[in-house]
Amino acid sequence: MAKAIMIQGTASNAGKSLLAAGLCRVFRQDGYRVAPFKSQNMALNSAITPDGLEMGRAQVMQAQAAGVAPDVRMNPILLKPTSDVGSQVIVNGIPRGTMKAGDYFKYKKNLIPDVMAAYSSLAEEYDIIVMEGAGSPAEINLKEDDIVNMGMARMARAPVLLCGDIDRGGVFASLYGTVKLLDPDEQALIKGLIINKFRGDVEILRPGLAQLEELTGKPVLGVVPMLAVDVDDEDSLSARLSKSGKVGLVDIAVIRLPRLSNFTDFNPLERMEEVSLRYVGSVGELGHPDLIILPGTKNTMDDLRWLRQSGLESAILKHAAKGGAVIGICGGYQMLGSTVSDPDGVEGGGALAGLGLLPAETVFQGEKTRTQVAGAFVRAEGIFAPMAGTAFEGYEIHMGKTESTAPPLMKFSTQTGEARTDGLSEGNVWGCYVHGVFDKAEAAAAMVNCLLKAKGLEAEAASVDWQAYAQRQYDKLADGLRSSLDMERIYRILNGEE
Repeated sequence: MAKAIMIQGTASNAGKSLLAAGLCRVFRQDGYRVAPFKSQNMALNSAITPDGLEMGRAQVMQAQAAGVAPDVRMNPILLKPTSDVGSQVIVNGIPRGTMKAGDYFKYKKNLIPDVMAAYSSLAEEYDIIVMEGAGSPAEINLKEDDIVNMGMARMARAPVLLCGDIDRGGVFASLYGTVKLLDPDEQALIKGLIINKFRGDVEILRPGLAQLEELTGKPVLGVVPMLAVDVDDEDSLSARLSKSGKVGLVDIAVIRLPRLSNFTDFNPLERMEEVSLRYVGSVGELGHPDLIILPGTKNTMDDLRWLRQSGLESAILKHAAKGGAVIGICGGYQMLGSTVSDPDGVEGGGALAGLGLLPAETVFQGEKTRTQVAGAFVRAEGIFAPMAGTAFEGYEIHMGKTESTAPPLMKFSTQTGEARTDGLSEGNVWGCYVHGVFDKAEAAAAMVNCLLKAKGLEAEAASVDWQAYAQRQYDKLADGLRSSLDMERIYRILNGEE
């Protein structure tokens, strides 16, 4: 049976996912079979496993750091917000419907058997389980029937390491306050504190660390610096959505939709030397990019309304009318068509006109398409014509069905061997349902080379092995944790010696 250790945080975006991934890598480097686990994840960045099930992208990233295949048991409950008060509830990789927050709060205790079955089966196969909490354990309004923070730590009998984000300020108060808001038995589960995202001279912190240990009765296990590592992000709190980024030869603007999902699709483009990639949420931010991307969304119809009301739809149409390049992925692809309709109320019902840049009609259906795919572009127009023949890999996660009489953009095989087509291209506009379409180095380079050629530039984008790049980042993350955390003491905590 596996030993377990859990990372909890004083707040969302305190760095739990990154610390958990780093510990996965450290333990793997030390020769252990290790798996990540997060019982309940609320995130719009998700992925499809090799057996066609949906799980949070952060746990996929952590599995990669651990050197194992992603497994839906690592994230048995995934909540994907569809509105400000409701989420699609996915259990063991399969949707169970959409619930309002209050209804789910009452229902979640019924999912404990699913959570424990997933955890127990992983624990039979691995040496160490690195668990991750969600938000903060001190959200006292949510503590009843908790299944993701201290409630999960109790069920797994896992010691807890509590991390705080010093970059936000107030880290001493947040760590102290979190500990003191917990019940005595919950406080006893916390075996150490971690200060995360530090910039500067750690010696200046020493007096504060000593006082924090005295006040809480918990040891500070380390001060982790702001690590310059590049791994996939969990959710829309990611700093990459607001940073200005470098200046490249081509300028790509991704529309920051209110319910933006799977923005990890564009991480490979952001990493390319030739590209400056920006996330924009207003007409004023848009400027004059070489390419506009409409990304995935958890609510196509609401975000299409927002696009219209914000003035961005008009700006995109003007850009396209002048020959500007536009790409749509998943929900963004649906928006590019002529109509989007929802006769069964999957997204609230009704019908809307799309942007009309692609000859397609989308109808939402209750059944979700979930599959990994591999294939090639077979037909692209305009400046993207050279992409024909380019191989890609990715995955589909969507509720709608899009139909057109025009020739398809791509052909591929699903993970079950089914041959299918997808996507459309017209002029300098194309769209498809495939998430991760740029993860394969050849596809990203081919698309960027089309943009470079359209600008009359002779530069050629390099084809980078992103899987090898990711592995280097996980090693770099592990090095950062080894140099800043008391790993000897963490091993004693893991072994129940403290």
